Amino acid sequence: MTTTSLDLYPVTRVADVRAATAAAGIGALLLTPGPDLRYVTGYDALPLERLTCLVVPAEGEAFMVVPRLELPAAEHSPASRLGLEFVAWDETDDPYALVARRVGAVATVGLADRMWAMQSLRFRSALPGAEQVLAGSVLRELRMRKSPAEVAALREAGAAIDAVHAQVPGLLKQGRTEREVGRDIAEAILAAGHSTVDFVIVGSGPNGASPHHELSDRVIQAGDPVVVDIGGQMPSGYCSDSTRTYSVGEPPADFSAYYEVLRQAQEAACAAVRPGVPCEAVDAAAREIIADAGYGERFIHRTGHGIGLETHEEPYIVSGNAEPLAPGFAFSVEPGVYLPGRHGSRIEDIVVCTETGGERLNNRPHDLVVV
Repeated sequence: MTTTSLDLYPVTRVADVRAATAAAGIGALLLTPGPDLRYVTGYDALPLERLTCLVVPAEGEAFMVVPRLELPAAEHSPASRLGLEFVAWDETDDPYALVARRVGAVATVGLADRMWAMQSLRFRSALPGAEQVLAGSVLRELRMRKSPAEVAALREAGAAIDAVHAQVPGLLKQGRTEREVGRDIAEAILAAGHSTVDFVIVGSGPNGASPHHELSDRVIQAGDPVVVDIGGQMPSGYCSDSTRTYSVGEPPADFSAYYEVLRQAQEAACAAVRPGVPCEAVDAAAREIIADAGYGERFIHRTGHGIGLETHEEPYIVSGNAEPLAPGFAFSVEPGVYLPGRHGSRIEDIVVCTETGGERLNNRPHDLVVV
């Protein structure tokens, strides 16, 4: 664990989740390995066919059911600081029946949003009288409002991915393939302190018009704009995500024209961030500038997504989401313009809503970098 992660999983969090569970009228939360379990306990459990499950009843003490062979890992995780009872089960036991006996007769259970269907169906059989709902209905408000420690972890992630973008101009060379550049970027992401590489997008020339382009063997050519969208997970569990657009040599004139529009749109969206502003208003701040310049139909995705223990989580910065921003909300601001068959561009920063406005967690220049 890094120094910023010592306060990421406070001992009070289980009690906060229990209170939220009761307030939602849910009998118990059942959290299997994934971001929900890690958020509550700090335990980054392996997702296995053997059941690991944190049970948080609306009434009574929380406990964690773990396969006996995984008990040492659970006991050495941050979850050991929470005063949880670890209930180990053996290979011939039925852990779903064990949970059902301990939970008792409840009308509703909240299942981890990333729970495997196999586990959900086993719980349905073990608790036939309980309606199943998503645990996210309870956890979303808690997970959206990042604590100071979580913001510090995201700030650390932002600095790490910025350090990678600083190296990108030296990697983009005429005659190299996207795949070759992507391999070097992946190595740099790990060297910058990430524990995993979550994605590397290197979209050169016409491939830049595909927002989620996969690395290919296309050879980068003179005059190619190149969209580089990269991110990973830090040892703290918190994620990075940042996009910059580069050009290998002087770009086409039409690209330069809309890149300046995009830069202004991204700046306007970041400037719109402050408490009480609806998420959709941040989207509109970017979209209106792009549409007024005649590129509205070329901005084909939402302006942003929340980020934390997952690269994509709530809140989503998109039309129709009237959720007001609040201090601690962290999300991307990443408008883009895409001309199919020709080129594309995107600029992305992670922004956290503060008491008075917004703080960018990425600080690389936004002007087009010509290499």
